[in-house]
Parts: sequence; structure tokens; C-alpha cells
Amino acid sequence: MHHFMMFSLLVITGLQVSVESAGIRSERSIDRHYRSELTVPNGGSWGSWGHREMCPAGTYAAGFSLRVEDPVGPREDDTALNGIRLHCVYTPSLYHHYSSVQSDVGSWGRWTEIRWCPSGFLKAFQLRVEPSQGNDDDTAANNIIFQCSQGTLHGDGTNWGHWGTWSQTCEGKGICGLKTRIEVPQGRGDDTSLNDVIMYCCD
Repeated sequence: MHHFMMFSLLVITGLQVSVESAGIRSERSIDRHYRSELTVPNGGSWGSWGHREMCPAGTYAAGFSLRVEDPVGPREDDTALNGIRLHCVYTPSLYHHYSSVQSDVGSWGRWTEIRWCPSGFLKAFQLRVEPSQGNDDDTAANNIIFQCSQGTLHGDGTNWGHWGTWSQTCEGKGICGLKTRIEVPQGRGDDTSLNDVIMYCCD
């Protein structure tokens, strides 16, 4: 499988890090105070939680993009959703100046185009997750939908699994950070990559 070959290459070249850490280090605000956490009940259970990554102080997420592995074909190892990146601004609709933050990210796929809220900031989310397939291929998280202050944004993920219920809605001004649960490459085993996410809300 292509995932096994990639894993072997990482081992041979001596690279020990199998997931990417947060995006713009110089602009993130890891110790930023947050008001509440948003979770969903249908997230996958494989992997471990990465670090909490927050938008720079005074900014809130008004857009997002996804790292997605397109379907690779029968009898291959699909991972579907590999990463979520938040794009943070001071003022809604002024999107030419923004900062990007991400928690841990899986090893496969491409980043999609940024989707921006038509108005306001991200306020809640819904996750599409494939339950365990037993001896068949597992993908865990596949896609995400965000609710904005007005309107919704649908991610460009994949279509395995089912949509769960919505998270609670931010009590503060909007989503300002995230933390992802990522399963590292399993070698000859089945890879799922991104399993779950927690979003943080700030005043």
C-alpha cells in the first residue's frame, strides 16, 4: 500500500515526526484565554490529541480549509480528512489580512481552497465520521460543516460515514482555536489520520 511505502521512507530517512504541527508559529497565541469548548459526540477514538492552537489575540476564525486525501481506489488505504486549518481576522469581511492556525495534521492529501463566512465568524460545527468498519478500511473523520454568524460553510471533504449532531454554539464572539486528534501512520496497519476535533470560543 502507498501508505506503507511512505512510512518506510520516513523510517529510512530518519524522520521521527509523522504529523505536522501548527502553522504560523510567529502569529499564534497559544496561551490565549478562551470562554468555552465545542465538541461533537461522534468523533473517532483512534490516535492522540495534539496541542491547542489559538488565533492571535483579538482575531477570530472567519474561514477554514481542509487537508483531504482523495479516494485512492479499491483495496487501498483511504484516510479522508487529514487536517483542519482556521483562518483568523480582526474584522469580518476583511479577508486580505489573515492569520492561519492548525493543530496536528496527518501525512496525506492536499489543502483545499479557503472558505470564508458570508458574515461574521465561525460559531459551531458538525463532523462527518465513518464508524469502525471492522476488518475493512477505516477513514474516521471525513468532512466538516461550520455555522457562521449568518449562513453555513460546507467543507470539501469526502463522503464516507454520517453527519453527527451540531456542537453547541459559541457563547462568545466566535471560534478562536482548535485541537485535533490524529492517528499517526500505522505502517502495515490501517490508517485513519484525523479522528476528532475540539473548537474553542473567545469573547
